[in-house]
Amino acid sequence: MTLRTRVGLAAGAVVLLALGIAAVVIYSTVRASMRHQLEESLVQTVEQSPTIAIQLKQKIEASGKSGPIETPVVFGSTLVQFVSPDLFTASGNAFLDVTDRDVRVALGTERPYFQDARYRGADYRVYTAPMPDSRGALVRVARKLSDQAAVLTGLAVLLISLTLAGGLLAALAGRLAARRVLRPVRVLTDAVEHVTATQDLTARVDLTGRDEIGRLGRSFATMMSAVDASVQAQRHLVADASHELRTPLTSLTTNLELLADGDGLRDPEAPVLVREAIDQARELRSLVNNLVDLARYGKDTARAEDTRLDLVAETVLARAATRAAPPRFESVLSPCLVHVDPDAIERAIGNLVDNAVKWSPPGGRVRITVADGEFSIADEGPGIPPEDLPFVFDRFYRSTRARSMPGSGLGLAIVRQVVETHGGTVAAEPLDRGVRMRLRLPVVPD
Repeated sequence: MTLRTRVGLAAGAVVLLALGIAAVVIYSTVRASMRHQLEESLVQTVEQSPTIAIQLKQKIEASGKSGPIETPVVFGSTLVQFVSPDLFTASGNAFLDVTDRDVRVALGTERPYFQDARYRGADYRVYTAPMPDSRGALVRVARKLSDQAAVLTGLAVLLISLTLAGGLLAALAGRLAARRVLRPVRVLTDAVEHVTATQDLTARVDLTGRDEIGRLGRSFATMMSAVDASVQAQRHLVADASHELRTPLTSLTTNLELLADGDGLRDPEAPVLVREAIDQARELRSLVNNLVDLARYGKDTARAEDTRLDLVAETVLARAATRAAPPRFESVLSPCLVHVDPDAIERAIGNLVDNAVKWSPPGGRVRITVADGEFSIADEGPGIPPEDLPFVFDRFYRSTRARSMPGSGLGLAIVRQVVETHGGTVAAEPLDRGVRMRLRLPVVPD
């Protein structure tokens, strides 16, 4: 069963239930109102019973006939019976037996009452009351219920018909309306099926509503854009990594083949080939490690804790100062607390320091500052051309000047990946002499 059909049936069921409740209320109200009107007319007939008795007596005298006064007579649409005190102990011609309760009503010790009775195959509503202006006499007035039953039966048939028809029309109207209401769902379903069948992540859903379906469509479009960007980035990463891996692997294979050919290690050039093979293996290992780090830092940080950014920077500078012929480091490290993965931030700061050391001239100066969640490092190297500034943090990007230097172009990309994973930002700005790299992280409140 389609969603459209289910919505139509649900609408029909709700309307059917509402109309059913309304029909029951209407039927009960009309039935109670008709019963009340019938009883009111019986009470009024009792009040007119002396006049009825006189008219009845005159008719009997005019006809020259006689009959028991207690015999029920038809007066209009009402059946009237007068019961005298001497008949209280015998039923006589009464269509209802006289009970002790009737005696108490006639004597005025109990209130008049209504009851349902059957007389000569017909159902009556009977009202028993004392005879007005006559001590000890009893009067019964009754009216058939068949007239009311016919009206109520017709009303019940009408209400049931209207209820069923209303439910059916509501179901049909709901199914027709669901076609328009559920159009966004159909559009979204078609888009998902298209992506599933074609793997086309560029498919977009144009839903502009403010309801839940519109929000779902916009969320789906955002998700598809993110997935498409991720897949494209993955493809670029694989292509760039393949290109970067191809050169050291080819050179390493060539050197090993030269060592395996001819005199092998007895060749005078063997030590040079071995050193080159070792350098290429180290370059390959560095590239693989960078790729692993780039993939690892691209996920949510598994471990984060309050970390002193100034102490992390101090540790990295102390390690860099032990290298052969390091530049002159000048640092101003103010205490600063951030909530990060300390190992990841140490790797990012280490990459920035390595980049500054690589580009610093012999005896050059590297200035480092830490304050208010920001790490800044400036060198006195050749700087970065303005056309390369927007791309220095991209994966595998290397400017024309940097291609002659060792490296894979992943160090600064790892810096950006780590910092953005922690909700921070990175930037590079040229100086009159050299370049300044900055990373900023959210500071833990005091």
